[in-house]
Parts: sequence; C-alpha cells; structure tokens
Amino acid sequence: MRWSAQELDVEQPSTLPGLARLSNLVRSVQTPEFAGMTFHEVLAKSALNKVPSQSTMPFEWTINPYRGCSHACVYCFARPSHGYLDLNTGEDFDRQLIVKTNVAEVLRTELRRPSWQRHPVALGTNTDPYQRAEGRYALMPGIIDALVGGGTPFSILTKGTLLRRDLAQIADAARTVPVSIAMSIAIYDDTLQQSIEPGTPSTTARLATVTAVREAGLNCSVFLMPILPFLTDTKAHLDEALRRAQAAGATSVVYTSLFLRPGVREWFMHWLGEEHPQLLPRYTQLYAGGAYAPKEYRRWLADRIEPLIRAHGLQRGETSPATGGVAPPVGGRAQAAATPVRAEPTLF
Repeated sequence: MRWSAQELDVEQPSTLPGLARLSNLVRSVQTPEFAGMTFHEVLAKSALNKVPSQSTMPFEWTINPYRGCSHACVYCFARPSHGYLDLNTGEDFDRQLIVKTNVAEVLRTELRRPSWQRHPVALGTNTDPYQRAEGRYALMPGIIDALVGGGTPFSILTKGTLLRRDLAQIADAARTVPVSIAMSIAIYDDTLQQSIEPGTPSTTARLATVTAVREAGLNCSVFLMPILPFLTDTKAHLDEALRRAQAAGATSVVYTSLFLRPGVREWFMHWLGEEHPQLLPRYTQLYAGGAYAPKEYRRWLADRIEPLIRAHGLQRGETSPATGGVAPPVGGRAQAAATPVRAEPTLF
C-alpha cells in the first residue's frame, strides 16, 4: 500500500510493546481515511490455522487475514485473541489491526504441499475478512484464487457488504469447489445496531447483500447470532428479523444466544452499564454460571423462535462437511431468491 507518508516509526518508544516484539512486523500505518485506526502490516509465516481437536467447531482449518476488527461489535467473541500482543480486548481490538499482507502468497505455498488433504477452510470465524480494511488491502481475491487453485472447499461468514465486490469470483469458484456463504445479521433495531455494532454496515445493507448473493446463483444463510437476552429476544424482534431474512432470500437461518467469555464479558458489561443499566442485574444473574446462557434460557429461546422460523418458511441451517459452513438446500443447487426454501436438518 502506498501510505508511506503516514508510516509510523516502529522503533519509537510509543510503539506498542507487544507489536515491537514481532519479528515479522513490516510497518505501522495510519491514514486520514481511517481516522483513529492503526494498521500493523506483518509478513505472515503461515496462512492456515488448525483448529484444536477438542473444539466443537464444524471445521478443522481457518484463515484470518486480519486480527482485530473495525466492526467493533461489543459482543465479539474474538476479542481475547488480541491479548497475545499485549493489546487490550476493548478499543485496541477495534482500532489496532494486524494485516497479513502476504497471506495469499503463503497460502498458495501451503496448499501445494503434498501433505495438504484439501480440507474445508473457514473464513470469518475469528475476525471479519470483509471489514473496512479489506477495501484497501484487497486480500480476499488472492485468498479465493489460492483456495480454488488448490482444489480446497471454503466457507465465508461476514457482516461486510464488501463481499459483493467478489461475488463474480466466488460464483466462479463454486463451479470448481464447494462454497458456503453466510451473512451475520443479528440486530434488526437500527438504534441498537449502531450502538452495539458501530462499525458495521446497516442491517438493510447486509440484507441487500444476501439478495445479491442469491442473485449470483449462490445460497446464503443468515446468522441470527448472537440473540441478546432482554434486548433482541422479544417475539416482535425475532418475527421481524425472520420476515426480513426470508424476504431477502436467505436459504437458511442459524441462531444462538449470547456467549460471554472472559475478555468479552467485561467489555460487554461496560457497554450494558452505559446503554442499558437497568439490565445489568439481570445479565449478572443470567451469566453467573459461566460464558453460556443457562440451558433453561436456551430452551425457552428455542421454544420461542423455532415456530417463527417455520412460520416464515425458513429452516435452521445444517453445517456442511464439504465446506465447514452452512449446507446447501436439499439437492445441492442454489435456488432463485423467490423460490420457497426446502427443509434442512437442524444444526443444534
């Protein structure tokens, strides 16, 4: 990137200590276009990340071209990953972004290894590959080309409408390898969405992206997650969310309640105290037992949402062993946006 005029001297005392220890740090960059943000460009030593065997995730391999995310979702479960560089899980996660500038080149090398078995690879499982920085660095086209060239199936989960830039390329990829696409759209109240997801595209823009994906001949699931207790779990909010997802052409819906792991919990509770202080006691009680909402709440939520999912002609998404993402409808072919969605097995 030609941002030399905004380059920071990484040897200055003001450099973040954890980043200063990185042997692969090339430079730190600021630009007026991204006010208040710093991009720390690194040369990645690897592109593919192996998911620990004890994980319950439906995929074994991931790629994260960025660390940190300007979407700044208060509830983001990936926030603790910033701690390994002595960065905090709050504003640093939102504003101090690690950019793996050579990720596509490294990926090509890894996929050429005889040991690579063309396992499905998931993108967007930690931080969003289509956050705003992707508009500058354009890492995803190279990643997609590398995956297709290596005969490797992949899935993409994003909140970023920048996905539309690459739709033709992704549609071409789907003719060669299995591909799954999902849009994360959890909040259908504009005021709440801008408060808790201040760096994300609007709900309307993301739903329009679902439609664009469908018009490109691809399936698109909507991730209605996390559902926020006492904020987005009302029948009215869930009904409106599912109505709009169906109208946009979503081929399935995946949902789950809020997960508050350490490092996220503190940041979320701070936000809750500022924006909805009356809910602090209820959340403290609800999450007293750990990061997950209690089983009783999850059963209550399922009893509320599943009849609404059926009423709107949608089904819960099933994970695909081919991509690690959401499985296509029965028959394996994308349907036109106006075509009723077929039933799929449940994920949870």
